[in-house]
Amino acid sequence: MHTRQYANEIVNELTRTVDQIAEAEAEQLVARILESKKIFVAGAGRSGLMVRAFAMRLMHMGLRAYVVGETVTPNFEKDDLLIIGSGSGETKSLVSMATKAKSIGGAVAAVTIFPESTIGQLADLVITLPGSPKDQADSGTKTIQPMGSLFEQTLLLFYDAVILRLMEKLGWDSQAMFGRHANLE
Repeated sequence: MHTRQYANEIVNELTRTVDQIAEAEAEQLVARILESKKIFVAGAGRSGLMVRAFAMRLMHMGLRAYVVGETVTPNFEKDDLLIIGSGSGETKSLVSMATKAKSIGGAVAAVTIFPESTIGQLADLVITLPGSPKDQADSGTKTIQPMGSLFEQTLLLFYDAVILRLMEKLGWDSQAMFGRHANLE
C-alpha cells in the first residue's frame, strides 16, 4: 500500500470509531465542563499530547483550563473537574491523580476504551471511545495502525468536537477564539 492509501484507511477507521461515540456521554462532559470552576486535564504519552491540545482550546475559549504537572497549574479544589484521557484506564500515575481528585471533592471524567478500568470506576462520568490499546490483544476494534494510534486520533477528534459544542453553547466563533491566541511570536 502507498502512503495515501494508508491515510485513506486511517480516515475510514476514524469514521467508524467516531460513529460509535455515545452522544449522551459527550453531552454530560460538555455540561460538566460548563459548570466547573476550573478544568484540569491529564494523560500519558500520546494521549497526554491530545489532552494538552484540548486544554489549549479550552483556554482559547476563556475557560480556566490547566494541564496537570505544569509549573503554572494551580491547586485542584472542590468543584473542579479532572478530565483523564487514557486508553487502558490503568496508567498508575493517572489512577493516582483520579484518586486524589476524588479525595479533594472534585469530579473526574474518564475518556477511555475501557469504562470498567480502574480510572473508569473512579470517574463520575465516563466517555467510552472505541480504539485499540497498545498491545491490541483485548480489543474488538480492528486497526492497521500500531499500538494505540486509533484511540489517540479518535481522542483528538472527540476533544475538537467537544470544543465545537462548547462554542455553540457559549456563542463563540473562531474569530473570538483567535483573539485569545498567543500573540507574542
